[in-house]
Amino acid sequence: MSREIIFFSSFLVFIAFVLALDLGVFSKGSKTVSFKNAFALTFVWVSFALIFFLFLKQSGEMIHGIDSMDKLIEITSKYQPDIHFSGNDLERNLDIYNDRISLDFLTGYLIEYSLSVDNLFVILLIFTSFAVPNQYYKKVLFWGVLGAIILRMLFIFAGSFLIAQFHWILYVFGAFLIFSGIKILLSKDEEESIDVENHPVVKLTSRVFKTWPEYVRGKFFHTENGVKYVTPLFLVLLVVEFSDLVFAVDSVPAIFSVTKDPYIVFFSNIFAIMGLRSLFFLLSNIMHLFSYLKMGLGVLLAFIGTKMLFEEWFTSIGFNNMISLMIILSILSVSVLLSIFFPKKKAED
Repeated sequence: MSREIIFFSSFLVFIAFVLALDLGVFSKGSKTVSFKNAFALTFVWVSFALIFFLFLKQSGEMIHGIDSMDKLIEITSKYQPDIHFSGNDLERNLDIYNDRISLDFLTGYLIEYSLSVDNLFVILLIFTSFAVPNQYYKKVLFWGVLGAIILRMLFIFAGSFLIAQFHWILYVFGAFLIFSGIKILLSKDEEESIDVENHPVVKLTSRVFKTWPEYVRGKFFHTENGVKYVTPLFLVLLVVEFSDLVFAVDSVPAIFSVTKDPYIVFFSNIFAIMGLRSLFFLLSNIMHLFSYLKMGLGVLLAFIGTKMLFEEWFTSIGFNNMISLMIILSILSVSVLLSIFFPKKKAED
């Protein structure tokens, strides 16, 4: 078994352990999550991501089992062809490599975590439209996160394979991200809603399964007179998973603009997704205050798409991921500061 597979399997075991701990210890009962607990959990998940960043900076070569210059050149020519090494000093070149992939991870994590905020708006809209009781939010988000991890893993490694075979797909991704960014910028700031009965996921599920009309103590399934039904909570879970799949079409290509290494893309995605649930409870009551954040995310997507379309030109002028990170932070900071100092009337109300 290769060192890559061993490292990746160990990472999945860690994620499974944390999810099991979350389900078995921290999610007992159906109580709502307080702002204080949400803040603490968000801090924990951000800390995990920063610890992993420091690990990559110190020992990132462990991901691909790099133990020689030949292996280092093989990996970088595949995923980071723009890296320039200094002679044949393996230790020094590993430091260069580790600095690069740790920065790639941090940039990808920030992109994914930022774009997750937009997904949180959608999830809150789903919960509101389906009139989900607050005490059931935790359960839906837990299983939603688990499903998102599986979907992202398939999406990322399939995308990496396609990029390796057809490089021009990156230009398709770039054009799509620009389109998505412009669409967000031009969208009207109106109160949105979901047509519950006519949602395609609900209609398709209702054709396949019998649906119980009411929530049943937080259960996804209910048996009545020997007949098994899916509850509205199960429909909500499916709609949340569907929204994440749509969301991944934007966010995953965005991280491929930072690195072509599917492992780094996956790690940055997973750490952001694992912190999504606590971030939801942290921001759910104050999302309306960030009135310019969606505009900032639109600019962010447009910037990333432009960078993907004109990657060679950006590289030729010395544009690197550190500059990208600074621009991303600036876009997000400006949108948050605008929201704070120039709140819209709707947010004030």
